[in-house]
Amino acid sequence: MVGHADRASCHHARMTTRIVIADDQASVREGFRHILEAQGDMAVVAEAADGLSALDLAQKLRPDVLLADIRMPLLDGLELTRRLVDVAPSVRVVVVTTFDLDEYVDTALCEGASGFLLKRSGPALLVEAVKAAVAGDSLISPQVTTRLLRRLAPVRRGGGGPAEPLTAREEEIAGLVAQGMTNSDIGAELFISLGTVKTHLANLQRKLKVRNRVGIASWAWDAGLSGRR
Repeated sequence: MVGHADRASCHHARMTTRIVIADDQASVREGFRHILEAQGDMAVVAEAADGLSALDLAQKLRPDVLLADIRMPLLDGLELTRRLVDVAPSVRVVVVTTFDLDEYVDTALCEGASGFLLKRSGPALLVEAVKAAVAGDSLISPQVTTRLLRRLAPVRRGGGGPAEPLTAREEEIAGLVAQGMTNSDIGAELFISLGTVKTHLANLQRKLKVRNRVGIASWAWDAGLSGRR
């Protein structure tokens, strides 16, 4: 009986997403903890008020996700993301900031962040960003996505087309990605499973020769598919 209980406990532990919150404002950390732990399958295992402490905690605890503010003492969130890719690549970083600045978005994504979220985005999107990071996906605040991709799209003009033709469904999904939709949103919109969405995204990345959904969305903007429903 004890063995069965232990196995159940271990299974529960594996299913729990372990999170470290790094933000120099105690009120923000408290708010994030309240939102995340209310989910039941997420646990905040540590908090840090500066970037160096966050780096140390991430290396020691190896959480699934690190929520990192950008403007922190000792080490900012962008440099924290950069260092974690080298010392703890399994830790997914979601940058959560008040500051909606293009250079922050660009740097965070280039340094390997699994998401970029504005603090005003709300509880639902915070939870969705953590889930996306754990799934190997990425989520960018929709209000950031639209501006970011409008700016990136012209850079791609004149580039090569897909390695092989896209299907109508793949074009449709690329357009929805460009609108800032998550995998769950796309599945609900098109009445298809999450697994099917991921398969289409993998095919899109291969055909378009891009590394992630930001690349897919950038191509969709360039191809004029971003308004398609």
